[in-house]
Amino acid sequence: MREPPGPRLFRMFYLKKLVSALILPPLGPLLLIAAGLLLLRRHPRTGKTLSWVGLLSALLLVTPLSVAPLVRGLEGRYAPLDEVTLRQAEAIIILGGGVRSYAPEFDGMTINRLTLERLRYGARLARHSGLPVMVSGGSPQPSQKKPEADLMKAALEDDFRIPVKWTESRSRDTRENADFCAAVLLPAGIRRIVLVTHAAHMPRSVEAFEHAGFEVMPAPTAYLTGLASSDDMSIEMPSMNTAYAGWYAVHEWLGLLAYRFSR
Repeated sequence: MREPPGPRLFRMFYLKKLVSALILPPLGPLLLIAAGLLLLRRHPRTGKTLSWVGLLSALLLVTPLSVAPLVRGLEGRYAPLDEVTLRQAEAIIILGGGVRSYAPEFDGMTINRLTLERLRYGARLARHSGLPVMVSGGSPQPSQKKPEADLMKAALEDDFRIPVKWTESRSRDTRENADFCAAVLLPAGIRRIVLVTHAAHMPRSVEAFEHAGFEVMPAPTAYLTGLASSDDMSIEMPSMNTAYAGWYAVHEWLGLLAYRFSR
């Protein structure tokens, strides 16, 4: 198990977020187009190439035919959790997916829809199995007044009537989710866990939690596209949903690539 990251990695965390924002759509393709336009007068060939690469990238990442394989390459790695596997676990860990900072109807702040999707499935698994639940999510932004895990705990207990045994509220990303959860559960003798997160996020999550020392039983939820031909993203028209799926897929593939280089 790795040691939990210390304060020395604080700047690296925000640098990673900045680089990610510059690469991911929509900003990444737009920056390529802008760079190409700036170079057109002095270096016309390079400028045209960059502009076309940026334009084609932007189009491909909102086109279902090209987005679908990117998503399926992530979501197809792990099958939905079955009852037999669920009974072998010792605990359920639900990963946070973000918060909604302006929610006056919830006294100022609440979980966002991504976290809610994960909590709903985690609550279902906890109700069926009786396994203890851990929620994981911190405060990545300085302006975030409440850790995500605290909001997750409140939603699970108040809205789903599922008790939360452990709350991990320090993590800022998936690796820290794994490291900080391991610091609590492994000393308590809990190693076999059901891990709940989005299907596209599952490959990166499994890698992080296995590296932290867990035996992971993936419980993917909230699929972005169907794996069967009857629910085929490739026959749909471009839409906001496709653009989001493209962004999510590129984000996860880049995250997996970063894991390879940071070992």
